Amino acid sequence: MARRGNSIIKDLDITDIITKLNKAYADEWLAYYQYFIESKVVKGIMKDAAIAELDQHAADELRHANLVADRILQLGGTPLLNPKDWFTHTNCGYEEPKNFDVVSILEDSIKGEQCAISVYSELADLTRDKDIVTYDIVSQILADEVEHEEDLQALYDDITEFITDIKRNIN
Repeated sequence: MARRGNSIIKDLDITDIITKLNKAYADEWLAYYQYFIESKVVKGIMKDAAIAELDQHAADELRHANLVADRILQLGGTPLLNPKDWFTHTNCGYEEPKNFDVVSILEDSIKGEQCAISVYSELADLTRDKDIVTYDIVSQILADEVEHEEDLQALYDDITEFITDIKRNIN
């Protein structure tokens, strides 16, 4: 544990921060797997664009898990060691894909990003002006999650608009 580094934390229970970060850590691993598996099973129109987006987001979620794990260790905690614990500690949960259609996959992914935005927004609010290091990390991740939601929403809008146009032209 970084003694001097932790001494800069003001008015926060470090154990509580570690608990919250472990929940975010669980979320990141589950999000990584969600994107990974969705990119393998997705079907339908413009699926190649969706696969590229899902693969990029999977890589980002894995990077986020590394950032969070490193911060947990800096604070003197231990990241969740057993993947089974991810399911009991998650904020956002995990929904296995049931409908492999690109539109359904994107809807599920957007919901996941919206949950992540809420989680990291709360962590940023909690650590602002109290734990600059954690605040910096969660702010970086929050910016990524906002960008992910925007990317997924734009792709979703493009695909649904394209489908609507095709249906209109058929009739």
